[in-house]
Amino acid sequence: MNKSELRKDVLKARGSLSPGEVAEKSKRILTRVLSLEEFHRAKTLMAYVDFRNEVQTGALIMESMARGKRVAVPVTDVAGRRLTPSLLLDYPGDLAPGTWGILEPRPECLRPLEPEELDLVIVPGVAFDLQGNRLGYGGGFYDRFLPRTRPDTVWLALAFEVQIRPHILTGPHDCPVHILVTEERVVYTR
Repeated sequence: MNKSELRKDVLKARGSLSPGEVAEKSKRILTRVLSLEEFHRAKTLMAYVDFRNEVQTGALIMESMARGKRVAVPVTDVAGRRLTPSLLLDYPGDLAPGTWGILEPRPECLRPLEPEELDLVIVPGVAFDLQGNRLGYGGGFYDRFLPRTRPDTVWLALAFEVQIRPHILTGPHDCPVHILVTEERVVYTR
């Protein structure tokens, strides 16, 4: 199965989850993330804002802010093919639909952070294998962004079990994640 077939197959499987299943599985994933030492240590993190049946991140963002962590969300520069972390002060008040309808900071709420400031990056994806390889949405945004973080920054992916596949074909610029969290398990891939 090539990348586009795999992407279509997994998106179909993820899309077939009911809203209730997505919420329940996301809650189990959140519980696992909150128990991780890497989460506790992180003072500044970036989390994607969920879209179209992705693992929900709203509760994680709110809980992180409530614990005094600095939380950024990505702003997508499509033309420059770049992500910029932007610090949140009010969730979800700072956000409005942006690129592809995904919530992003409104222009007056942009507070850019340098990628090196991040201790933890919550990475989205379509499919993952147990070695931490990820199949994204095809834009390469995270594969260009992640190398700009510090060498000790932890890259953590959230996924439902239906997104885990035996093997993801990777290219030279693909960045495997360090930790994969599903509703069933936590996998350290390093």
